[in-house]
Amino acid sequence: MGNQRSDWPYVSSKEIDMSEMTDVAWNLEDLFAGVDDPEIENSLDKAMERAQAFSMLYRGRIDSDDLTAQTLLDAILELEQISVMQTKIGCYAMLVFSADTGNPEHGALMQYVQERGTQIALELLFFELELMAAKPEIIERLLEDEILADYRHFIHSARLFRDHKLPEAEEKILEEKANTGGRAFERLFEESISDIEFKITIDGEEQTLTEPEVLALLKEPDRELRKNAAASLTEGLTRNGRLLTFIFNTLVYDKAVDDRLRRYEYPEQARNLANELDRDTVETVISTCVEGYPLVARYYDVKRNVLGYDKLYHYDRYAPLFESKEKYTYKQAQEVVLESFGRFSDDIRDAAAEFFDKNWIDAAPRKAKRGGAFCMYVTPDLHPYILMSYLNRKDDITTLAHELGHGVHASLSRGQSLFNFSSALPVAELASTFGEMLVFESLVSKSNLDEKLALYAEKIEGVFATIFRQAAMYRFEQALHRGRRALGELTSEQIGEMWQENIQAMFGKSVEMGDEHKNWWMYVNHFIGSPFYVYAYSFGELLVMALYSMYRREGADFVPKYIELLKSGGSCSPEELLGRVGIDVRDPEFWQGGMEVVKGLVADFEKLYAEWSAK
Repeated sequence: MGNQRSDWPYVSSKEIDMSEMTDVAWNLEDLFAGVDDPEIENSLDKAMERAQAFSMLYRGRIDSDDLTAQTLLDAILELEQISVMQTKIGCYAMLVFSADTGNPEHGALMQYVQERGTQIALELLFFELELMAAKPEIIERLLEDEILADYRHFIHSARLFRDHKLPEAEEKILEEKANTGGRAFERLFEESISDIEFKITIDGEEQTLTEPEVLALLKEPDRELRKNAAASLTEGLTRNGRLLTFIFNTLVYDKAVDDRLRRYEYPEQARNLANELDRDTVETVISTCVEGYPLVARYYDVKRNVLGYDKLYHYDRYAPLFESKEKYTYKQAQEVVLESFGRFSDDIRDAAAEFFDKNWIDAAPRKAKRGGAFCMYVTPDLHPYILMSYLNRKDDITTLAHELGHGVHASLSRGQSLFNFSSALPVAELASTFGEMLVFESLVSKSNLDEKLALYAEKIEGVFATIFRQAAMYRFEQALHRGRRALGELTSEQIGEMWQENIQAMFGKSVEMGDEHKNWWMYVNHFIGSPFYVYAYSFGELLVMALYSMYRREGADFVPKYIELLKSGGSCSPEELLGRVGIDVRDPEFWQGGMEVVKGLVADFEKLYAEWSAK
């Protein structure tokens, strides 16, 4: 599954021509015919039957001195086929729920699939545990056999967690209890945020908005409207603050318990292992981002001059430089993205075009639809799906390009098997962010001075949100998890102080995060379902900046190397993958090179401003 941009603002639905959007919905029939399709139950039954047979055949044979390469390969291939069946069912349940979280049938299906999935997982759990427990000398000898070549990375990455797994009986208890524990609280969060009504008066009329809609108003040119939207967001979150604070405390403590039981030394360790990155590399990237914070103030000082304000506040961050009534239809966005991708590569454009031609995108805005945007990979024998709310604004073109970048990455990775399909998080943002850059340069090439200034502002703010904001949120998460472990249950005020301190640090004195911003941590769903996920954004964006610089230097020679990166999927670690194009992820100079590209964007913006102000 691709990233969900939970903090990305969208436009209010009051400005949408809903009739244009009604047909822009995905067709999920490649998965199942509907939530009541009997094939869902049949597939679950078949998966359970195969899981039980798998357990009978292989239990006790993996952690064994007699293990052969052929036995291990046969086991992995069968496990992979069972996982394909499970993945299709799980993805379908998540997709229908995300498109309409308010439909009780969708929530019930997702819960049922999770519960049945847990029962299947319990049958298969022994394999992972035995693979981890197997003697290193046996595994190393078997990995020399060419028949296991395609699964060397899978085996290696599974064994990374060797020191952090519990005995099978205990793992089964944790897995089964998760449905009424952590997973239940994650669902409660999603449904609670979707249910909050944000009230605001617009043009003398009181309106009730959803979270994506009220966030959208933070991009409106009318400052008073932005200020009122910020107040509405704060009021809605604060009204539900007791529940949301309890959910956060519960899940952060749940992770602390899990980390203690699994013998993790620090809160980020499990995420770093999953990302196949060492602590020093992650800290190098985050430190590079934090050291770049002065760029943020440099940019916002210029923006303040363009807007003519004495001071900027949190609700001014995404203010457009100029008032624009221009709308971009979904069809226009499609043309812009495909043309931009096509300038880079016909293969990339053709892979993206499939999403439009075959209805793999759900772009219609609707009540109870999950906020943000994502691309779900599903399985290599099928195709990905994209969810977003297209609202006729220029930044929606960027969001579409971002998610189609994920989609192209998934499509090109389909030559891999399921266990080698999805990239590790740090490189999962590679194609999505690269796609944004292609569209940005295309739009700039066709724009006048005012439009260029506005495009650069939007681009820089997007880059800042991805590099610096995510680094600031990572620092916030570090404080949150350490604070919960040291101090016990935290109040919303304590969490808010941590939030303010870390987000304000990014802006220096250029933008003031007002008191009402203190509760805005409450709606960021990555903190809930994916602890420490956010640094992958910073990693990915800086990586793309450096790769884009490489593309500018090498031109057409870069394209086949880039496509090979995407085709590799998750078949090797980020370090090995990037090493193929000469990148050393441990080298601070490489990351500084990415930061230089960001500096270049800010410098270009300053030059455009000088030209604009001299008019």
